[in-house]
Parts: sequence; structure tokens; C-alpha cells
Amino acid sequence: MTKNRTTRAPRESDFTLAQLRGDCVRMAPHWSVPAASVPSPVPPSRIHGVVVPASSARLVDGMSSYGG
Repeated sequence: MTKNRTTRAPRESDFTLAQLRGDCVRMAPHWSVPAASVPSPVPPSRIHGVVVPASSARLVDGMSSYGG
């Protein structure tokens, strides 16, 4: 009785981190990076319809970075 050995496509888990990094290095020149845009400030008079629960407002107010 003979056993038929077939080749299989490598599974995703068969790849190493080094191979993944190599693939990324080869792909990097194909990726384009859009120019960074700086959002323009919006006057507070145009901001409406935002509702913040009192508990969230108290939480933020209690943070030294934002409130007291």
C-alpha cells in the first residue's frame, strides 16, 4: 500500500514574524500616505445638540487634567 503525499498551501500560522516583516517591507513602497490636514477650529456657537450626562461631566470635572 502506498501513501499519496500531496503538497499543501502553507497555513497562516506557518509564517514567521520575520516573513511577515519582510512582506511589509516589500509592500511599504506601494502605500501612499495622504497629506496631513489640520482641522480648522469651530466656533462654539456652531456646536449644538450635544448632551452630556451629569455623571460624565462630574467625572471629567474631577480629573486634574481637565477640571479641578
